[in-house]
Formats: sequence, structure tokens, C-alpha cells
Amino acid sequence: MTKAKAQHVVPRSGRWGVLTSGSSRASSVHETQAEAIETARQIAKSHKTELYIHGKDGRIRERNTYGSDPLPTKG
Repeated sequence: MTKAKAQHVVPRSGRWGVLTSGSSRASSVHETQAEAIETARQIAKSHKTELYIHGKDGRIRERNTYGSDPLPTKG
């Protein structure tokens, strides 16, 4: 079984793309970041993987895990 790859929401020529880790082509492109986040979130949940949301500058601004988290949180 191959490990599921994380999803990234990234800026793409004035629009927003959803990319799978290690891929250079966007699996989908959206007019707004919110639309791209919703699509990427659905993919990440179905594959039980991570979602990285990048800002306009390309830097990661948010990260969410939708699989089993190996580190339990306190309190």
C-alpha cells in the first residue's frame, strides 16, 4: 500500500490550485482560495492525509491533518 500524499492549496496565475505533494500540475484550479480549500479538504479527508494552505506569497500559512494523528494532544 502506498502512502497517501498531502494536498496543497497554492497560488496559480491569479487563481488558486490544488496540488498533490510531488506533483507539478494542479489537479484543479479555482477562482477563489476558499473554493480551492474546500476541494483540497475533501480530498485530504477522503485520503486521510494532510492539507497545506499557502498564502499569496507561497509560504505555508495553515496545516491540517485528516488522518490518524500519531501524537496525542494534552488537555
